[in-house]
Amino acid sequence: MTSADLGLLSAGHAGSAVAAATGDEAFLQALLDAEAALTRAWASLAGGGFPVPEQAGLWVTEAARAERFDLPSLVLRAREGGNPVIPLVAELTAAVGDRAAPYVHLGATSQDIMDTALMLVAHRALGAVLSDLARTAGALAVLAAEHRDTPMPGRTLTQHAVPTTFGLKAAGWRALALDAHDRLLAVRRSLPAQLGGAAGTMAAFSAISEGPATSAVPPGSPGPAVVEVPEISKSSKGPGGSGGSAGSGGGPAGVGPSLVAGFARETGLAEPVLPWHVLRTPVADLGGALAFTAGALGKMAADVLVLSRTEIGEVSEAAGGGSSAMPHKSNPVRATWIAAAARRAPALAAVLYGSLAAEDERPSGAWHAEWQTLRDLLRLVGGAARDAADLVEGLRVDRERMRANLDLTGGLIVSERLAAALTPVLGKERARALLAGASPGQGLREALEQAVGDRLALDDLLDPTHYLGSAPALVDRALRRTPGETP
Repeated sequence: MTSADLGLLSAGHAGSAVAAATGDEAFLQALLDAEAALTRAWASLAGGGFPVPEQAGLWVTEAARAERFDLPSLVLRAREGGNPVIPLVAELTAAVGDRAAPYVHLGATSQDIMDTALMLVAHRALGAVLSDLARTAGALAVLAAEHRDTPMPGRTLTQHAVPTTFGLKAAGWRALALDAHDRLLAVRRSLPAQLGGAAGTMAAFSAISEGPATSAVPPGSPGPAVVEVPEISKSSKGPGGSGGSAGSGGGPAGVGPSLVAGFARETGLAEPVLPWHVLRTPVADLGGALAFTAGALGKMAADVLVLSRTEIGEVSEAAGGGSSAMPHKSNPVRATWIAAAARRAPALAAVLYGSLAAEDERPSGAWHAEWQTLRDLLRLVGGAARDAADLVEGLRVDRERMRANLDLTGGLIVSERLAAALTPVLGKERARALLAGASPGQGLREALEQAVGDRLALDDLLDPTHYLGSAPALVDRALRRTPGETP
C-alpha cells in the first residue's frame, strides 16, 4: 500500500492546476531550476569566463530534470540534514558529470535554494489561481448585469431585512474576487529570489570570484571532485588592499549583488534588496493574500449555501453532488469545498505570520514550518478558485422563488419604508407601534387601511420591488471596475 498523500481527505484541490503545480515532483523541479539558475548566473558574470564557463550553465540546466532523480530516496535522506537540498546537491553533482560538477551550488546555502524554490512554486501556482479568479469575476459580471433589477430579500442576522437585488449581491461577490485577484497579482509580481550565502553576507561569492573554485579530477577517481569553498575562505580586499567587504569583480560591494541580480533574472523572480533568510515579508504577504482570497471566495460560498437551502431555493449549483443515503439530494458541493477552504486558510496563514519571529541570521524551525504550510495554503486557494469559477459559471438563479420569498412577511419587508411614510400621518410612536405589532401574513394591509384610509398609496408602498433604493445604480457603478483597478 502506498504511503503517498493523494488528497483523499482534501479533495477540494484534487485535479486542479495548482495541485499539479505544488506536488512533490513540481517542488523538486523548482529546486533544480534554482540550482541551474545559480550556475547560469555565475556564468553570466563575465560573459561565460572565469570562474564559471558559460557551458556549465547549459550542462547543469540539461541535467536538472526532476524525472531523473529518485524522489522517494531524497525524501528519506532529507531528514538527515533538515532539508532536501543537501541530498539533492549530491545527486545533481553526480548527474552533471566531471565537466560541470565543480559549478553546482556554488557559494549558496540550502535556504537560498529552498526559499527560491518556494517562490518559484508559488509564482507558478498563482498563475492558475489568477486565471480562475478572472474567470469568476467575468462570470459574476454577467450575472450582476443580467440580474441588475432582479428583486430578492435582503437578510441581516438571518432574517428578512429590506429588499435588494441579486445583481447587487453578485456585484459584491465580484468586488471581493477582484480584490483577491489584485492582491495576489501584486504579491506574485514581488516574489523574490533568495541568495545570500551562509549568513546573508554573500562572503563566499567574493571568495569564489577571487580564485579557482575547482580542482582537477584525480586520474582514475570514481567521480567528480568538488572543492567546498568556505563562507569566508580568504580576506576580501578592496582597491586599496585593505580587508573588508570588498572583492574582485564587484567593486567595494563584492560580486554578490551582481550575482543576485543575475540569479533573479535567471529565475524570473524579483531581485531582493537584502537576503531575506530571516526577513520573511515575502512569505507573510503571500500567506495573507492567500488567506484573504480564501475568505473572499468563502463569503460567496456562504451565501450560495444559504440561498440554495430547500426552504429558500433562490439559487442552485448546475451540477450538485449526491448522497449515499438520500437519492433525492443535490448538494452544493462546490460551495462546500470553498467554505471548507475559507475555514482552514486563516490558521495556515497564522503559522506563516508566526514564522516572522525568526532568530539570528537563519532560524531553526520557523523556516521549516513554512514549507508544508505554504503548500497547503496554495492548494486550498487553488482548489477554491477553480471551484468558484465553475460554480459561478453554472449558477442557476430562480427569479420566481426570489419574488415569492419577498412576499413571505406580507409586506413587513418594507417596514422601513412604511415607517417613513406613516410618521408624518400618524406620528412616530403610533407608526412604530402599528408596524411592530403586525405579524407576517396577518392583515398588515387591513391595519394600514384602517389607520390611514386612502391618504397613502398603499399598493405602491407595499410593493417590495418599488423599494430597491440605489441597488441597480450601485451595480452599474461596480461593473465599471476592471481587474487591476483600485476600487
